[in-house]
Amino acid sequence: MAIYELSGNSITRLQKTTFADRGIRERQDIQRLLRDQIEIISDQTMVIAEEFGDWDASRRRIDLLCIDKEANLVVIELKRTEDGGHMELQAIRYSAMISTMTFDQVVEAHKSFLTSIGSLEDAQQRILEFLDWEEPDEDSFAQDVRIVLASAEFSKELTSAVLWLNEKGIDIRCVKMEPFFDGQRILLDIQQVIPLPETEQFQVQVRQKKQKEQQSRTSSRDFSKFTLSIDGKAYYGLNKRNLMYEIVSAVVRSGSTPDEVANIISWRKGNLFVSFDGELNDEEFAEQLMKLDSGGKLPKTKRYFCKEDELFRIDGKTYSMSNQWGNRTLEAAQALSKNCPHLNIQIDKE
Repeated sequence: MAIYELSGNSITRLQKTTFADRGIRERQDIQRLLRDQIEIISDQTMVIAEEFGDWDASRRRIDLLCIDKEANLVVIELKRTEDGGHMELQAIRYSAMISTMTFDQVVEAHKSFLTSIGSLEDAQQRILEFLDWEEPDEDSFAQDVRIVLASAEFSKELTSAVLWLNEKGIDIRCVKMEPFFDGQRILLDIQQVIPLPETEQFQVQVRQKKQKEQQSRTSSRDFSKFTLSIDGKAYYGLNKRNLMYEIVSAVVRSGSTPDEVANIISWRKGNLFVSFDGELNDEEFAEQLMKLDSGGKLPKTKRYFCKEDELFRIDGKTYSMSNQWGNRTLEAAQALSKNCPHLNIQIDKE
């Protein structure tokens, strides 16, 4: 972003500079000034403490510890560097450390801060007035922690990490503070770059939608474990895919062909096995299988049992069985058990 000075006769581009070139220090200058005008980088926010580090066995300090109008804690980290360093990692550590703070602990931190700046104001009363509360409400206090990162610039690695964390529901904002110099004055261009203010509400809605979809997928997954007995041999703690593999392996070893197995599980006939001519080893089979891959979240080799000891080599062909099993897994297992009574297959859910 460039800044121009508009005069009666011309538009002049201002020279971009750095905090270091102008002799501006991180803590003594930037932090001190923003502490007294925190709304510049974080609206509706109140500073609770500066250089806060009230935890054991650590010398780490939060640049500015704040609260917002929703009574959430806010970790603000400042950098004067041109890439932001690793400030997102620091901020995440700090957020974890303060996530269990109580209202009383925050009051004590603010009391110490007020004393350090020579203020005689009552810490608890200041916090209550900011929150528009008549009395402390522990159930509503510090239910979440937000992060604000402010720097002259942010690296691609940092912005990628922040965007990914935002998608996962962690509220992190990046505020760019670019210094300019007109020969006499130092000017600051301050903009929130993540999330962009004009798209923030939309991004929140997208994130919430993704989280709901992920929760739905997670809640619908079946992580059941099974005990399997085949002709007296027991297998314990099998998930669905391994349950089916052991049963199908036993059926094939007993003399049935993959085609006969597929006919028994008729609804899986089209995708139960994949096969290639020749007796292939696992590397050769994987190479042939990936030629059929059309893209997607998982490569073909991850959707079939493809290890050397998992392949079936029958009548000049090499077969691999699908490891994708869903709601009809037990129905398939019972169908094979019914058609192969000589194997004495027994299945119990653990």
